[in-house]
Amino acid sequence: MIMAMKESGIEWVGLIPDDWKIAKNNRLFNISKQLVNGNWKNTQLLSLTKSGIIEKNINDGGGKQPESFGTYQYVEKDDIVLCLFDIDVSAVFSDRSKYDGMISPAYRVMKCTDAILPVYAKWWFDAVNIGRYYLIYTKSLRKTIDADGFGNILTVVPPLSEQQAIADYLDETCSQIDEIITEAKESIDEYKELKQSVIFEAVTKGLDKDIEMKNSEVEGMGFIPKKWSVVRFMKVNYVRARLGWKGLKAEEYVDVGYPFLAAYHIVNNHLCWESLNCITKERYDESPEIKLSIGDLVLVKDGAGIGKCARIDEMPLGEATVNSSLSVITPNKLLDYRYEYYYFMSPLFQNIIARLKNGMGVPHLTQESMKDIYLPLPSKKEQQAIADYLDNKVVELDSLITEKESLINDLEAYKKSRIYEVVTGKRRVV
Repeated sequence: MIMAMKESGIEWVGLIPDDWKIAKNNRLFNISKQLVNGNWKNTQLLSLTKSGIIEKNINDGGGKQPESFGTYQYVEKDDIVLCLFDIDVSAVFSDRSKYDGMISPAYRVMKCTDAILPVYAKWWFDAVNIGRYYLIYTKSLRKTIDADGFGNILTVVPPLSEQQAIADYLDETCSQIDEIITEAKESIDEYKELKQSVIFEAVTKGLDKDIEMKNSEVEGMGFIPKKWSVVRFMKVNYVRARLGWKGLKAEEYVDVGYPFLAAYHIVNNHLCWESLNCITKERYDESPEIKLSIGDLVLVKDGAGIGKCARIDEMPLGEATVNSSLSVITPNKLLDYRYEYYYFMSPLFQNIIARLKNGMGVPHLTQESMKDIYLPLPSKKEQQAIADYLDNKVVELDSLITEKESLINDLEAYKKSRIYEVVTGKRRVV
């Protein structure tokens, strides 16, 4: 049977079932602004998060805490809490509270009238947030909606019995989807841990499990094959970097010229040769020591991305250089650059980076700090065998990770689509 539909008058909603209604928010919700005042010590602190409204320990010390919570507002079970500012960028928007407590005065606390069920309102506002559909109603640079503005916005209102059916359906359906997403995320974490373990074992123990071992006497390295040696990083590598920009400014970039790589061109330890800025030949020739060649490695030496690395297997643009965020590393004849690439990816090196991050405000990887770094050194032939093995194994694990990430993206898109379809009546659940 064809379902009778009508225009909703809401642009992003379109057609709705003929027996559904449209109402302004001021007919559906009453704004509550009851302050806890001196009773805050006896009231449960609540927080609006990406996972919904959660109970929070008032003494956990996380984030900025006020001296007094007296200006916080009461929230009762089934109240709707909305974040009506920064609507264009905010990671949180709304939820139905399952608890009694208090919440930041920055949010709007709404009580539902008899015309709308809190369990349905929760899913309606989830749909609003999915498309950031309230953005067209905002004012000011902070993209806010005031009380009057909110009250005049239209909401789709199914019959009460259908509101409950919608909430029940979406509770069950989205819970099932979330379970699968959680399992997929856990699998990704397991694959990533396995990848790190495989790299560490190969780089520090080799591929022969029956070989005699010795203590490397290097923290974190543990036992290594007896025939291997341990060398200082700087003894087997030529390390250099651009010293500042030598006065280079963005307006000097040219459309056709010599490309240079930056830290953000390293994605998942691979180089992205797209969206590169270019400089003139004169600028390119000013720093010949950092011109890239096949067999080089690049390593992020500053800032939040410190420790990210990539190897130069090809030069698809012919020639290239780097900006001041990257070090260029050329291993000597004792080292296979692909083996060293996996050393950089291993926990052995990344733990050194983690200590640097914890030890300074803006971390820097300098040549001085690299003097005390040691790496295990197998024969060149064994390095090449290890690199060949890891090239295949890492691709295999990365493929599994990508597969799970793709599943998560598909499920999240499906979930958003299903919420929208159900709360706008495109898919009936009764």
